[in-house]
Amino acid sequence: MREYLLVFLVAASVTYLLTVIAREIALRLGAVARVRDRDMHVIPIPYFGGLALLGGLTAAYFVAKQLPFLSLSAPNVFRDAGVVLVAGALICMVGVLDDLVELDALTKLGGQVLAAGFLIAFGVQYLFFPAPGGGQFSVDQSQSALLTVLTILTTVNAVNFIDGLDGLAAGVVGIGAGALFVFCYQIANLNGQSLGVTGALLSAALAGACFGFLPHNFYPARLFMGDSGSMLLGLFLSASALTLSGQFSATDVTRGGGGAQASLLPTLLPIIVPLSILIVPFADLVLAVIRRTRRGEMFYQPDKQHLHHRMLEIGHSHRRAVLIIWLWTGLIGFGTVLASLYATTWTWVGLVIWFVSTVGLTFVVPRVKGLDPVVE
Repeated sequence: MREYLLVFLVAASVTYLLTVIAREIALRLGAVARVRDRDMHVIPIPYFGGLALLGGLTAAYFVAKQLPFLSLSAPNVFRDAGVVLVAGALICMVGVLDDLVELDALTKLGGQVLAAGFLIAFGVQYLFFPAPGGGQFSVDQSQSALLTVLTILTTVNAVNFIDGLDGLAAGVVGIGAGALFVFCYQIANLNGQSLGVTGALLSAALAGACFGFLPHNFYPARLFMGDSGSMLLGLFLSASALTLSGQFSATDVTRGGGGAQASLLPTLLPIIVPLSILIVPFADLVLAVIRRTRRGEMFYQPDKQHLHHRMLEIGHSHRRAVLIIWLWTGLIGFGTVLASLYATTWTWVGLVIWFVSTVGLTFVVPRVKGLDPVVE
């Protein structure tokens, strides 16, 4: 655990420091977010936060290779992590071009597919899923490739869609990566397997990079991650989940230190957990597609009706809207992990309290006099 904490801190500190350099590069190259009708910022803000995030993730990867415990992990741990890092650099460069010259939607989609294809070519994809009783459910190469591409594209664009308020996307992905780390680490620990897991390494680095970026990106932001950052975060999060495929058996999964018989739940956890972590941006993505299709528009046409826009409409301030969406993300992500690994009475009581508190903050607080949003 201490080495994962160090990976987190390295990613956070390097990202924090590189953000200043990335901001200067963006200003010199003119990669600046102009103020548009649908935007929430009122002054131009530089892009290229993705470069700082990529730098933090890269530093964390190379430091992890030198650590006593992680360096002795199975060879596939750093091999797969390196493949994800290269794919991340590829999609980040596509985002950098978009931040500079604003690529069309199909070109960006092509870049996303290319990055997904790179992962598949080097074996980072769905391999098989554990089945109850110790067996496994295998998928053929074409099914695996299709499911992998769909997972990556959906996650990348879900993160991109939710990147509409200062600090929102970085916080959501950081919280999601933290929940995924807990799942990866504990599922290995409870099964008596090596704690050097690719998913745990990637998610620890990703969480660190996100939280190192937040001081520069939280309202009022001094730097935006841009598409270079949002696509990078989406790919890293989905790829972290992909590396779990085939690593764990459905048998011997324990909860809270006690034995549990194999069931359908552990079979589906590698799919359920990643989806639950990003349920907020996924929901935003689905609603946006439905909304725009009903208006006769293409699904990628921008508008100002995302979930975070609606939070502002019902009376939340910019900061409070972001914090509440973070709470929902944590509730769903960590709630799924805790309920699946430690389904005790106290776990459910805690989750119910968390849920009631979050609902109250979301819908009751804006109606309380004296808590109206102030001009920030």
